[in-house]
Amino acid sequence: MERMFSPFTIGQTELVNRFVFPPIKLGYGNPDGAVTDRQLLFYSQIAKNGPALIILEPVAVTPDGREHPKQLCVHLPASAAELQKIVDVIHGQGRLACLHLNHAGAAANPKAAGGQPKAPSTITCPTTGQESTALTLAEIEKILRGYRAAAEKAVTAGFDMIEVQGGHGYLVSQFLNSKINKRKDDFGKDRLLFAKEVLFKVKEGAPDIPLILRISGNEMSPEFGISQEDLASLLNLGEQEGIAAIHVGMGNSCFSPPWYFHHGSLPHKPQMDSLSWVRGETSLPLIAAGRMGRKEKVMEAMDQGVADLVALGRPLIADPGLIEKWQNSREEEIIPCGYCLQGCLHRLKNGDPLGCNLNPEVGLPPLEPAANPLRILVAGGGPAGMSAAFYLSKRGHQVTLAEAGEHLGGQFTLAWQAPGKSDMEAGLKALEHQVMRSGVSIMLHRKVDASLVQAQAPELLVWATGAVQNIPDIPGLQDQHVLTSLEYFKGVKKVQGPRVLVIGAGRVGLEIAEKLGKEGYEVVATKRTDPIGSMMEMITRKLLLMRLEKLSNVTLMPHTTVKKFAEGAVEVEQDGSQKSFKPFQTVILSSGMNPEEGPDQEIRNVVSRIEIIGDANQVQDIFSAIHSGYELARQV
Repeated sequence: MERMFSPFTIGQTELVNRFVFPPIKLGYGNPDGAVTDRQLLFYSQIAKNGPALIILEPVAVTPDGREHPKQLCVHLPASAAELQKIVDVIHGQGRLACLHLNHAGAAANPKAAGGQPKAPSTITCPTTGQESTALTLAEIEKILRGYRAAAEKAVTAGFDMIEVQGGHGYLVSQFLNSKINKRKDDFGKDRLLFAKEVLFKVKEGAPDIPLILRISGNEMSPEFGISQEDLASLLNLGEQEGIAAIHVGMGNSCFSPPWYFHHGSLPHKPQMDSLSWVRGETSLPLIAAGRMGRKEKVMEAMDQGVADLVALGRPLIADPGLIEKWQNSREEEIIPCGYCLQGCLHRLKNGDPLGCNLNPEVGLPPLEPAANPLRILVAGGGPAGMSAAFYLSKRGHQVTLAEAGEHLGGQFTLAWQAPGKSDMEAGLKALEHQVMRSGVSIMLHRKVDASLVQAQAPELLVWATGAVQNIPDIPGLQDQHVLTSLEYFKGVKKVQGPRVLVIGAGRVGLEIAEKLGKEGYEVVATKRTDPIGSMMEMITRKLLLMRLEKLSNVTLMPHTTVKKFAEGAVEVEQDGSQKSFKPFQTVILSSGMNPEEGPDQEIRNVVSRIEIIGDANQVQDIFSAIHSGYELARQV
């Protein structure tokens, strides 16, 4: 690992280590293009003792190529001065700044771009659901002028490098792709022409700044992805044009988003194979991007010679101190990214700013010491309770955490057991370790009752006891072999087969159905409403449903209500029609959760202040639970 902390030269520019921060959409900006304090704080957090080179979130060279309403801007008169604020913050931490230039083409967001997306030819991007119109020659020339103007602003703002997006199904890739570019003019006859012109314009606007070319090593879409032949021509062009490095990601923003965002359930081999193929096509330095937040994978890429530098995006959002902790052999302190996309991508798609399940402090000022430290008792050692205890202790409060069970973690200890979520286990262990070394006094096997509250005499009681399974009122249910979803994942009851009914095909219900289906059970999963798994992060949901489609022994039934368990039959109603199933040997309830019962009157009589947080207040998700603890600590 020591080699990762040695200097490396790109072009004529020396980097202090071999780590790069890739372009991550933040949603922290203002629609008018003004840089916000949160953007400055975010980049300062990432730069401090961090990667040698920080590539800013993507900027669109013309407004019709934008992807997000709060995206950084480069096309406005004040853009250079605004961008320089971020450059100065990065330089202030002794790191280098790189401007990432892009035009999303068919992948542009109509609400951000101000109209219908434009692409080399008419095509519909499934991610946006919008059909693009074919660019005119005048529009192409305007975009090319945008690249030059953006490069000139990069010089004015003081950037050390410029990265050109040439992959991931964006405009440069769309022109290059024979499956998408159906033009009959020069830009169709020579599909490499647009890329040539882009590089020429950028070099013309910034002749002395090293250029990085971003590509997808494999767009992972046989029907619409770019071919190796077309990609090889782009790599060859990069060599000819003196590109300083190639930044290799995966996937296509329109046609293979799971690979573009490197979802945690995907296999690693296709990425390593792609890096190996790119290495065989070019001698330029390679930056490997995508799920590189584990030391073992970093060393695998370096040892195989398929990477010269490594990009860390979401791993540094989860833990901005990751690189420093690696360097100083403090691995036990690392908060590892679970690659779930829930706190980052899912929030952006919903119009919220980027966040992180495990790091509620991202882009926010550090917590100040409390003016009046309190004695605080936290009831419940799940995500909300652990978060509250840790951050309250961080502010200087005297905190005791009481957990009725035998270990911390709550329902988070079960989440990683679902298929495709094993990377989340490391995050749980890290949260536990964080609390254990924080100075919080921890009591296990101890339920919070009036006697404990009286003995502890807290000035504040934080109630974070989580949620319990909702038990539907269905006639005959009491005569079935029933497991709640929690009992299933805890393994406290055995599943009897061969037929299993899962009531509630939300996220947890679908995960149970997949797990049982892979074990050979005949599974029926019902949901009263549609769509199935509606509250899930979209890529996680898509991948899970794709896997379930391949399991012929799993049946999903939306708009279906289980009405009665009768002798010899299960009666259901689907879309107003009555149906009957033969009996199931096991019924698993995944029909939602309810907040755990709050503090009783006896407890309320012995403590003057109570705060109820997490699922105990309102059942939501891991992000909301952890952030509720942090938000409470900010206020106390």
